[in-house]
Amino acid sequence: MDSSETEILLNFLNTVNQCNSLEMAEALKMNHQKVVGLLKSIQCFGDVIVCEQTSHNNLQLTKEGEGVVEYGSHEARIFSNIPPDAGIEQKLLFSNVGDQQIAKLGFSKAMSLGWITLDKSAEKPLVRRKVEMVEDEVKQALIKIKESEGRNINDTVKQDLKKRKLIQEIKVTSYNVSKGSDFKLKLEKLETELTSEMIAKGTWKEKQFKDYNFDALGVNIERGHLHPLLKVREQFRQIFLEMGFTEMPTNNFVESSFWNFDSLFQPQQHPARDAHDTFFVSDPMYASDPPKEYMEQVKRVHSLGGYGSQGYKYDWDLNESKKNLLRTHTTAVSARMLYALAKQQQSEFKAVKYFSIDRVFRNETLDATHLAEFHQIEGVVANVGITLGDLMGLLSQFFRKLGIHKLKFKPTYNPYTEPSMEIFSYHEGLKKWVEIGNSGMFRPEMLLPMGLPSNVSVIAWGLSLERPTMIKYGIDNIRDLVGHKVDLKMVETNGICLLDGCER
Repeated sequence: MDSSETEILLNFLNTVNQCNSLEMAEALKMNHQKVVGLLKSIQCFGDVIVCEQTSHNNLQLTKEGEGVVEYGSHEARIFSNIPPDAGIEQKLLFSNVGDQQIAKLGFSKAMSLGWITLDKSAEKPLVRRKVEMVEDEVKQALIKIKESEGRNINDTVKQDLKKRKLIQEIKVTSYNVSKGSDFKLKLEKLETELTSEMIAKGTWKEKQFKDYNFDALGVNIERGHLHPLLKVREQFRQIFLEMGFTEMPTNNFVESSFWNFDSLFQPQQHPARDAHDTFFVSDPMYASDPPKEYMEQVKRVHSLGGYGSQGYKYDWDLNESKKNLLRTHTTAVSARMLYALAKQQQSEFKAVKYFSIDRVFRNETLDATHLAEFHQIEGVVANVGITLGDLMGLLSQFFRKLGIHKLKFKPTYNPYTEPSMEIFSYHEGLKKWVEIGNSGMFRPEMLLPMGLPSNVSVIAWGLSLERPTMIKYGIDNIRDLVGHKVDLKMVETNGICLLDGCER
């Protein structure tokens, strides 16, 4: 703080007793922000001055408005470029004005004001003056605003100028300043610490010490923050663990077509294998051969059928099944786990419950609700003799833990589940039923080639992670949740995720 400038402010205030900081800045020929900074510094010395914040709106000329003050309004420039006793071609008139945008706006405005007319009686249409002289009221109003900051300007004129983007309204904050109970003309710097030298010499008696602020907060510690997706993911994970599920390893984003499609009894000519729906990997383009015995079983059930199925009746291609891709669903992981389960439990089958929550990739058109990369939540249960009723009961329990009680199931088609069901929940806010997931029982054509016993059934269901997160945190656009447009401040300040109605 400059002591000389501070004393100038205090002496000025001593003369006038009270004033506004804007008046103070104008009288002392100082920048207003500089004055505000000095006033705040003075306040640190106690009740020397009293500052009361106030604000008001000022009108300020835009860059275009400044141009009007210098060169005249758009319509006046058009009028002045028309010869008094003769007409001029519109193209030449616009060229004389220079700026085509200004010329177009000015021409339209001058026509509506009745200043000019377009004479079509000549061989070439000519723009002529319709009046001898005009008064540029727009320029005069802008000059008046510039000199008085918009005071005493007609509201209609003000709105018209704002609509034409010649002026803008800005909020100005200032302070009403008056003398405090401890007002003085000279300030002595407050000491912040008591030194041994002050004690030895006794000078501490003459010093003024700055009061300790015991309410002051410490410096914020820089730390990481959990993204909303991670918070909701953890809630889902806890629900699965409470229900006795084991988490599947999902760390391979690149998958072969065999595990992503063929093992799930999805034919090689299925539209999902098109490059418009799936991201294929070019390097390496092919994966290693799948387990030979299992591959032969998959090939046979696709080409010739088996296990009560007639198959798809086509020539199954090994090279097609070896193509690498970015996995389109975590069900590929479920297929690997079920195959490993069949190999491990040869003598006596033991029921298992698996779940996974991880990223999948599809060649989607990006919009407010779709991304090419998103998360899939999947639950899988394998047991002897379980039925569709078990699936519906398990789903009801699962969604009840999420606070969702009103469920409906609708038959649907999936290549690798039969029967299959879409899951709907009643949305109290939207007052309608909305789809929240998909489910079904894995087909025998998928399970039996793996070597699982014929009396073992597998039920599964899946849903999105992004959709419930968007609903929970009130996010309308998925690109505000995932991707380069995410507001990092949102990540820092978002609240704790507690799924409503969780029964724990």
